[in-house]
Amino acid sequence: MSFHDLIDIGWSSFFASAFDSLNINVLVPARVARAERERYTLMHQRGVSHAVLAGRLRHEAVGPGDLPVVGDWVATQLGSVPEYCNAHHREASAEPLPGVARIEALLPRRTLLARLDPSGGGSRQPLAANADLVLLAAGLDNDFNPRRLERGAMLAREAGAEPVVVLTKADLRTDCRRELSRVMAAVPGAHTLALSSHTGEGIEDLRALLTSGVTAVLLGSSGAGKSTLVNRLLGCELQRTAQVREADSRGRHATTHRELFLLPGGGLLIDTPGLRAFGLTGEENVDDLFADVECFAACCRFRNCRHEAEPGCGVIEAVERGELAPERYDSYLKLRSEAERLERRQTGATDMEAKRRSKELGKLLKRYARIDPKR
Repeated sequence: MSFHDLIDIGWSSFFASAFDSLNINVLVPARVARAERERYTLMHQRGVSHAVLAGRLRHEAVGPGDLPVVGDWVATQLGSVPEYCNAHHREASAEPLPGVARIEALLPRRTLLARLDPSGGGSRQPLAANADLVLLAAGLDNDFNPRRLERGAMLAREAGAEPVVVLTKADLRTDCRRELSRVMAAVPGAHTLALSSHTGEGIEDLRALLTSGVTAVLLGSSGAGKSTLVNRLLGCELQRTAQVREADSRGRHATTHRELFLLPGGGLLIDTPGLRAFGLTGEENVDDLFADVECFAACCRFRNCRHEAEPGCGVIEAVERGELAPERYDSYLKLRSEAERLERRQTGATDMEAKRRSKELGKLLKRYARIDPKR
């Protein structure tokens, strides 16, 4: 690859400035194309390489967000193993290959898409870094769920990326106007496309968004047609696909890892495994997604109105007049409640940690006083 190829895979002055500040000649910039159990595949100036983390970087990491994820830019020291082009098809060895690249530093991120870790504990699970667009895939079958799109849009905007709703399987509907209308109500202002990976309808409209250097991450539930769409955009059957159940249009996980692809003609796409839930992290601004609700809230009698049962509530009056859909209002209350609950939990956890550290410090001071009572 040349320097211009780095620009094609998302390199910019933002990352160049951070990389130059390291001032280490033996390091080169690279982008994480795949990450599995601390084994990485990198794109860089000379091609594609496997890589492992430097021990210092691993030990200094406090949580998953401190480790590289797909889409990250890193500073790496390349090894002596000859480069190979089919890194996506080669299985990672049980032990690191001699001479593979070593990731020495993680460059600052422009955006970080994350959700609440579904395994519990309240921590954030990073999904992808440095994405410009978040493609929210929803099949026009029994799996269509505007409420899930609302949550996905909140995660996208909290990350600093732009949400784009992609309605797949348009060939199953003769008229998509009803679904498009529901999407516009659930995610106002978001770019919305209806397409079919089988017939090619709408594919060129999506390609027009994925211009050179633009990174998009594809999110959606299993069975939404993500892998089929990736194959269509790549022009080859690279991603495995799986059948969906006819009863509820649910699918099995055809994709088991996150991976960054350079698309023919420009643009980059991060494919992800199916997500059953977009768990909020507690850092989202609900008001950003519900600007229509906030518009009606300006008419509330009380400045601290919760829009629940207060007299003179402009939001409730809008629902009664039919200007605000009841399901939109219910979704607003539900997401606001969830975000507030997460914020309280995180604040409580921070307070508990502060108390624990204060207690440990008190014990240390007492122990020190016993050792040297003169001080």
